[in-house]
Amino acid sequence: MAEVNPFVGNWSYRSYVNDPNLATAPNDLLFGIATLNLAESAYGKVAGSIGGQDWSLSLAGEYRAGDPRAVRFQGTGNINGEPWVYDYLGYLVPDWPNGIAQRAAIVGSVIRTVTHSNGQAPAGVVASFIAVKQD
Repeated sequence: MAEVNPFVGNWSYRSYVNDPNLATAPNDLLFGIATLNLAESAYGKVAGSIGGQDWSLSLAGEYRAGDPRAVRFQGTGNINGEPWVYDYLGYLVPDWPNGIAQRAAIVGSVIRTVTHSNGQAPAGVVASFIAVKQD
């Protein structure tokens, strides 16, 4: 019997610049806030969207069962006349045996694949993210 895709659903997404300086204010580390929606488009495949205020990307990728469960997808869209492309890799956080009020969460990494904003947002910038399941 095939495993139910644990990544399907709506997620509250936040990403943070990978800055090791502990003096950096937490709000200065914020890279993105969005709603992440993932659906199973075919067995082992995901599709959906990620978006926030004034932007939205279409997603396509795949998930892998196992330990850890993983999801990898690419987000693409045209925002204010510019192509935006980001690649995401995330892992489902395992439940703690004695955890209280746990929610499903994905932790991972995102990279800006294509430069946008007239060069002000260069390709290659990497951030870490957490997505917490809403439903």
